[in-house]
Formats: sequence, structure tokens, C-alpha cells
Amino acid sequence: MAKEAKHETESADIAPPKKSKKLLIMVVAALVLVLIVGGGAAFFLMKKNAPEGEDGEVATEKVSADKKKSAKEVDPVYVALDAFVVNLGSESGGSFLQLTISVEVADLHMGDKIKKSAPKLRNNVLMLLSGKKADELITKEGKATLANEVRDLMNEVLEPGSKGTEGPVKEVLFTSFIIQ
Repeated sequence: MAKEAKHETESADIAPPKKSKKLLIMVVAALVLVLIVGGGAAFFLMKKNAPEGEDGEVATEKVSADKKKSAKEVDPVYVALDAFVVNLGSESGGSFLQLTISVEVADLHMGDKIKKSAPKLRNNVLMLLSGKKADELITKEGKATLANEVRDLMNEVLEPGSKGTEGPVKEVLFTSFIIQ
């Protein structure tokens, strides 16, 4: 009987490791399954980002077109300039213009360049404004013409030879326009 009792305790000690082996196999199988699913998801996500041509090669034309599209979708950069106060040329005399503008530029680098060139830009804009008459600037067309002239003048200072919206300053926006 002692041998039977001893045999029963030995088999009882051996049985629990079999359960832990089953548990270990299930954990390993779950990890392998998670790795397979994760790898498959990563493969499909990576494949979406790199479009392929017919032969499995990456379609560089499509990628460059996507880059151009995303470059156009970039938020515009605006640079605010200090207010300009100028005596206007007029027959009656005594008119002045107080003007505050912001300019739309291509990128932040150009915004820094505008700040560095501010004294020359301000001088040229003041000279342009002082040659204007109040009657010219009161109309909507007069304001639009002035905005284009200021844009062209700034582009000439920042990048000589650049014309219109092709230059670094894309648009001039009036944030305050007072004639008295």
C-alpha cells in the first residue's frame, strides 16, 4: 500500500506540469496569431503609402503628383507689417492715409526674409503711397491696383526680376485702410 500511495503522489506531482504546458502552448499560439495579424496589417498599410505600377514598381509619377498636391494644400503663411501713415498728394492738401497690411508668402523662410528686409520694404512702400491721391484710393479698383503695386514692389526687393504672383509675396491684404 505504501508503494501505491507513493505512486499516486508521484502521478499527482506530474499532472500539473501537463496543464501548464497546455497553457504555455496556448499563449505561444496567441502570440503567433497576434504577430501574423499585426504583420499583415502593417504590410497593407505600407502598400497603401507606396502606389505600384503594373510591373510592381513604385509609380514615381503618381508620388510626385501627390507631393505637388500636398504642397498646394499647405496652410498659407501671413506676415503682418507695421502701420504706414503717409500724407497723400492732393489739390486740397491735408489728406493722409493710415494703412496696415499683411502679406501672404510661400513659406516661413520668406517670412523671415521679409522681416530682415523690413526697412527697405517700408521705405519703398512709403514712397509709393506718398505719390498716390485720395481720389485714386477711395474706389475698390483703386485699392486692388494699390495691392498689386505693393506686391510687385515687394517682390522686386525680395527677388529681383520676379513678377506678379510668381514672386515670394503672393498677395497683399489690407487689414486697415483709413483716408482722412
